[in-house]
Amino acid sequence: MSSEQEQRELTAEVVGLFAAINRRYATEAEAAAGAHGLTPMQAKALLAAQEPVVTRRIAEHLHAEPSNVTALVDKLQSRGLIERRENPDDRRVRLVAATEQGRRVAADLQARMPFASRPLAQLSSEQQHQLRALLTILLTD
Repeated sequence: MSSEQEQRELTAEVVGLFAAINRRYATEAEAAAGAHGLTPMQAKALLAAQEPVVTRRIAEHLHAEPSNVTALVDKLQSRGLIERRENPDDRRVRLVAATEQGRRVAADLQARMPFASRPLAQLSSEQQHQLRALLTILLTD
């Protein structure tokens, strides 16, 4: 087998592993969210709001536009899972925080998502840092 063929096969295997990890993460997150009548994005937003945060931080966590997160927060607020609060540091910006019920739901979500909550748990700290460095290289133009 040529070096070029080996490289193609290795690339295909690695890409397949990325896809398998993504499927496992998504399947677990969908099932956990569905158990509470939430979408996976709503569940992620709730998990990101365990401490009071600005909507922009939730958007960063979700890799979404802040304007799109407003609808997620509205839905979670209508379900009593999130509340909006005044920001003592900046009255122009509101904080978003999980309610007591929201914290209970978030705890259950995490219990239902052992892989999605900690997908790198089987790696040592050094391996996690190495993986981040390698993935960063792949995304660098």
